[in-house]
Amino acid sequence: MNLHSLLLFLHLVGVVVWIGGMFFAYVCLRPTIVELFEPPQRLQLWRGVFGRFFVWVWWAVALIAASGMTMFGQYGAGATPPGSHLMLTSGMLMIVIYVYVTSVPYPTLCRAVDAGDWKAGGAALNRIRQMVGSNLLLGLLTLGFATLGRYLA
Repeated sequence: MNLHSLLLFLHLVGVVVWIGGMFFAYVCLRPTIVELFEPPQRLQLWRGVFGRFFVWVWWAVALIAASGMTMFGQYGAGATPPGSHLMLTSGMLMIVIYVYVTSVPYPTLCRAVDAGDWKAGGAALNRIRQMVGSNLLLGLLTLGFATLGRYLA
């Protein structure tokens, strides 16, 4: 096995954890929670789910960034695969959105749940939902750049 293969494996593990987790949360978990729980229970549940998921995403982001930048640096000038620059740009935007979610609306959600302020918690959760939805779409687009980028050149 060569270094590139190992880096690609680590990169893909991070991608699967992050994008797969967003897909599961947005498409499967969210509708079920809405059907089964009242707002206070929903907010408490989401706080716990995000608290666990975000730890894994930090690791995934670190793997993706480190492996991606290392692989990117292995290519000579002008030898990067088609779509790589688009993948790099969209991936960086995803990281910025993730850092925003974990720095602004998630702490707001936690404070609101602790205070029993369900209205503020709902607003924070709605902002997280919007950002996760955007990041999920951006993640799928990034996968397109990674796999179909050769057709863009």
